[in-house]
Amino acid sequence: MKPDRKELAPGLSISRILTGLWQVADQEKDGVTLDPVAGAKALADYAREGFDTFDMADHYGTSELITGELLRSWQGGERPRAFTKWCPEPGPMTAEIVRAGVQDRLDRLGVERVDLLQFHWWTFEHPAWLDALHEMKRLKQEGLIGEIGVTNFDAAHLDLALAEGIPLVSNQVSFSLIDRRAAGHLADVCKKHGVQLLAYGTLCGGFLSERWLGKPEPEAVKDWSGSKYLRFIHAAGGWAGYQGILEAADAIARKHGVSISNVATRWVLEHAHVAGVIVGARLGENQHRADNLRLFQFELDADDHALLDQAFIATRMIPGDCGDEYRQPPFLTASGDLSHHLAEMPSAMQAVTDPDNPDRARVFSGSLWEPIAGYCRALRDGDRIMVSGTTATHGVDRTVAINDSGAQTTYILDKIAASVRALGGDPEDILRTRMYLRSEEDIEAAARAHGLRFTTNPPANTTFLVGNLIGDFRVEIEAEAVVSKKRE
Repeated sequence: MKPDRKELAPGLSISRILTGLWQVADQEKDGVTLDPVAGAKALADYAREGFDTFDMADHYGTSELITGELLRSWQGGERPRAFTKWCPEPGPMTAEIVRAGVQDRLDRLGVERVDLLQFHWWTFEHPAWLDALHEMKRLKQEGLIGEIGVTNFDAAHLDLALAEGIPLVSNQVSFSLIDRRAAGHLADVCKKHGVQLLAYGTLCGGFLSERWLGKPEPEAVKDWSGSKYLRFIHAAGGWAGYQGILEAADAIARKHGVSISNVATRWVLEHAHVAGVIVGARLGENQHRADNLRLFQFELDADDHALLDQAFIATRMIPGDCGDEYRQPPFLTASGDLSHHLAEMPSAMQAVTDPDNPDRARVFSGSLWEPIAGYCRALRDGDRIMVSGTTATHGVDRTVAINDSGAQTTYILDKIAASVRALGGDPEDILRTRMYLRSEEDIEAAARAHGLRFTTNPPANTTFLVGNLIGDFRVEIEAEAVVSKKRE
């Protein structure tokens, strides 16, 4: 028996259990790298048993080099699939920078084309992520990339990328019995566009297993993965709620004669928009292939789902949308608080102090009309920040997502947030927004995009139906903020 398979894209068949190589970085954290030949042999054992789809990244230690060794030495039958990620620091994404990032993946894997290249971006307030994806689209047409995916994109920005014509086939996000965000707005976007999810964290770093059933909460967890998912458990309501889910999964597991891990994985796989789950492998150490195969021998029935749903009631949803843990508190990552890291990210805009008034500063976005009409993108006077009417203009004069008011709203609110932050404020300081819409058909999509952005700290808002806007714009938004004294 081998794992079930699914077509991620035409001609790209994958194992529904992908083998994740993020733990290579953990195994190498003492500075000693794994033997690539021995690592490749370990991967070959997985591939021969049908676990032939490997997921890695530019920062997962030597995982790309190990997989490259596997691909070079592979004999007989269709070669394994190698999926990797490119996670550049925010900044200008020129054609040369993107090509160099892709070429590095090709060189490390030793291939002429990456099967699936997944793109990660730290902060959507820097708009160069769209430049990177458009350039990746061109490199796909050139034949250097087989398919394009993204990782840790929330629903709004996945929708924006697709509205921009980026041919995305997948989004890799956290999804588990503990972290159920991917069953929300993201599921709707996937259904709308035919995009599939590659789910990681389905076993919560090993917490969704018999090992922890009825056990007290550990004081500390040594490995990176475990420390990350303990933070998820805390965010979902704590150890008691987690134990309730574990008990429900255990009852279901005993009913079907499988493991708790099988139940947890099966629950994720049964969502229609999930192509596969990524199960981590520690090369040369524990292997759970035989147990993982058992999840294709049963299905969850209505009673099983009812039991889990009842257990979910005692927990709460992880804050925000998918991927937010990398961009805003509570920073549910292996390293914990990322605020210092994000504070060092380059801003797309720079504040310019008024030479005649040191209490006043302005930012400019580079719009074609700013110098012509004599205005700035935003102005701070004292603790007050006023943001001009902002449209979905990318760079000097290109309109983003021309026919999609929801996607334009997402892009505009990113630009407004970047303006406020460049002037020393925070998006949470925004107290008022005004939206101007071209047509009645734009109202719902724009309102929903605004709502997704302001699920917490909602500002006062007024929406106007103006009947027309300049150019291809469906939406224009202006905003006002008052910088919190706590941030000064």
